[in-house]
Order: sequence, then C-alpha cells, then structure tokens
Amino acid sequence: MSRRGAARARASLAFAGALRGLAASPVTSTVATATIALCLLLAAAFALLLGNMERVLERFGEEVHVSAYLADGLAAAEQERLAEGVGALPGVESVTLVTKEAALERFRASPFGRAALVEGLDDNPLPASLEVVLAPEARSRDGVEALVAALRGVPGIAELGYGHEWVEGYARAVSVVRGLALAIGTVLALATLLIVANTIRLSIYARRDELEILQLVGAGRAFVATPFLLEGVLEGALGGLAALAALAAGFRAARALLGGGLELLLGYVEPSFFGVGGALALVAAGAALGLVGSAAAMTMLRVARP
Repeated sequence: MSRRGAARARASLAFAGALRGLAASPVTSTVATATIALCLLLAAAFALLLGNMERVLERFGEEVHVSAYLADGLAAAEQERLAEGVGALPGVESVTLVTKEAALERFRASPFGRAALVEGLDDNPLPASLEVVLAPEARSRDGVEALVAALRGVPGIAELGYGHEWVEGYARAVSVVRGLALAIGTVLALATLLIVANTIRLSIYARRDELEILQLVGAGRAFVATPFLLEGVLEGALGGLAALAALAAGFRAARALLGGGLELLLGYVEPSFFGVGGALALVAAGAALGLVGSAAAMTMLRVARP
C-alpha cells in the first residue's frame, strides 16, 4: 500500500472511531453538543448586536450634522435664503433644505413600517428643516457646539437637534456591550471546555480496554488520540451549526416582531446578519472548542502516550 493510501486508511479508521464514540454515548454527546451550541449562540448574539451597533457609530462618524427645524409659516423663498445664510457659516460643508412634504415622505418610507402613524392625519405634523453637514475639520464636539451656538437665535429657526450627547452615550453603550460579550464569552467557553472534556473522558473510560490493547500491540500516540480529537471536533461543529441556525431564526423573528425597537437601538441602519465568513467562523469556533476540550480530557487521563 502506498503512503497516500495508508494515510487515507488511517483517516478512515479515525473517523469511524469518532462516529463509533458518538454512537456509544448519545446522551453525553448530545449534552456536549447542546452546551457548545448554547455557548456559541449567546456569544454570537452579542457579537451580532455589537457589530450592528458599531455600524451605527460609523455612520454617525461619517455623517456628523446638525438639524435646524424651521418655524411654521416661512415661505419657500425665506427658507431658501435661510439655507444660503447657514451655508455661509464657518465650519459648514453643505446645507440641505428638507421641506415639510419631503420630511413626510421620508417618514413614510422608513424601513420599519412607520407610515401607519401618520395615516388619517389632516395636516402634516412634521416641520421643514435644514440638514447642516459639518466640514471634516469641524466634525468634533467643539465644532458641533460652535455651530449650534451660531445657529441659536437665528430668526426662522425654531429648534436645533444634533444629538452629540446621544452619540457619546451610544458609544459608551457599545463599550459596555463589548465588555459584557468578552466576559460572558470567556465564562461560557471555560464551562463548555469542562463539559466537553468530561464527555470525552467518559467515552475514553468506556473504551479503555480497547485502548490498552491498541497500545500493547504498538499503536502510536496519534492513532489512539485522533478518534477522540475528531469526536470533539464533530460535537463542536454540530454545536456551531445548531447555534447558527437558531441565531438566524431568532434574527428573522426579531426583525419581524421588533422593527420599531430595532430602529430605536440601531437608528436608520438596516440590521444585518453574519456573512459567509462570519457563519464559517462560528462553526469553526465550535469545532475549536470541541478539539481543545478533547485534548484536555486526553491530557488529564494520559491515554495518548506511546
């Protein structure tokens, strides 16, 4: 038999041994797989939320602007002159006039189904506004505050909205979520490793006589250890797939049921799910957890020695 053929035969035997180990202890294997799935589900949910929240911060970083809401009763010509005057202020890159009609159309076109809120109203309740985009060098707290100070008291401007404090609070919330994700993920990963290690250890005890015979007839360390390592990898990969499926179902349900709540949390950024790379990383993380747990079990029992 060629070297390649021998390698394939060893791989087939190792894979068959891993499947045999899973079949021999279905309850413990299911518990280990479910534990990995739960751990990855919670960690991935935090990662998904964190990713979408960071996209909101990126959008605000790229589109720092001040909204100046105009007083009712201003004629179109007065609104245009006011927009030109604001555009000439220091630190202003551009000014966009949003009429009452345009504001209402934006509100109705929101991706979160807000059109029903204005159905049946006789009058348009939304004011006209100026969307003032700051120049790149003025996109800071001081730049925003300087522009707001210049706009206060300008005739025709009824109210200002810039949400700088909200953005800073949102950034702090992102940091809190990131810290919680790291802490919870670490605890869950350690707990999962212990459960997987104990599961593999039970499988090793159940087949200890077989392993001792293999060692007596000269089976090498890799030959004895590989089936158990593969068993952990399979449990972890299955757990990763289960977590991915559950998270995808939960994401679709959340978008269908909590559209308004997601809007409050994520602003106008459309929520997005993991791409192909993220999905593969989730499954790979499960396989890695299973592999490390199996390796830890074999190290504790010292059954992989030559």
